[in-house]
Amino acid sequence: MKERKSKSCVILGGGGHAGALIDIIQASGIAGLHAILDRDSSKWGQDLLGVPILGDDDLLPELVNQGITHFVVGIGSTGNNRPRERLYQLGCSHKLKPLTIVHPGVFCSKRAAIGAGCQLLAGSIINAHATLGCNVIVNSGAIVEHDCVIGDHVHIATGAILASTVRVAKLAHIGPGATIRQLISIGESAVVGAGAVVVHDVPDHVVVGGVPARILERNKQ
Repeated sequence: MKERKSKSCVILGGGGHAGALIDIIQASGIAGLHAILDRDSSKWGQDLLGVPILGDDDLLPELVNQGITHFVVGIGSTGNNRPRERLYQLGCSHKLKPLTIVHPGVFCSKRAAIGAGCQLLAGSIINAHATLGCNVIVNSGAIVEHDCVIGDHVHIATGAILASTVRVAKLAHIGPGATIRQLISIGESAVVGAGAVVVHDVPDHVVVGGVPARILERNKQ
């Protein structure tokens, strides 16, 4: 209870991903959830799993004055991680601390390094000497093997597998069920499509897919 009272949290962005995070936070008691802010005015005045959606981002200074100490980025991504980066920077610019969320069903090695604001969802595995930057999502059932290095604002989607010593640059998206062979590098803002099998390095700002994965298009983000 002391920990819950010492951390009062706002969620930046409401929706399906926010609901999954609220479920973890409420079950674990790692913080008290004060409010959700979202740009979609049709959501204002509603609540998500009992947490009120108060309004837009411009309410953040008022919430800080009320004693909010932490924030959570409440949106996921399907390829473009720039909105998640923006919200992370917004929270930090108001001197709030990013809350790191770890589902109790996660296996995370004590020898892994987990950055601020990471979100490790149910059934995910992060093995020894893996390094995650800030604001990384490792979604349900995803595996990050030993010695992988994951950049800031990356989303490793549901069931994706990163074999050992994979490097993923910032803002990349690894799609659901994708497999990345060991020693592969994934470029900045690259998107690996769902179910792809990556056996060669992926350049910056491209979309790859297929088995084996090949470049499909330039990523416009």
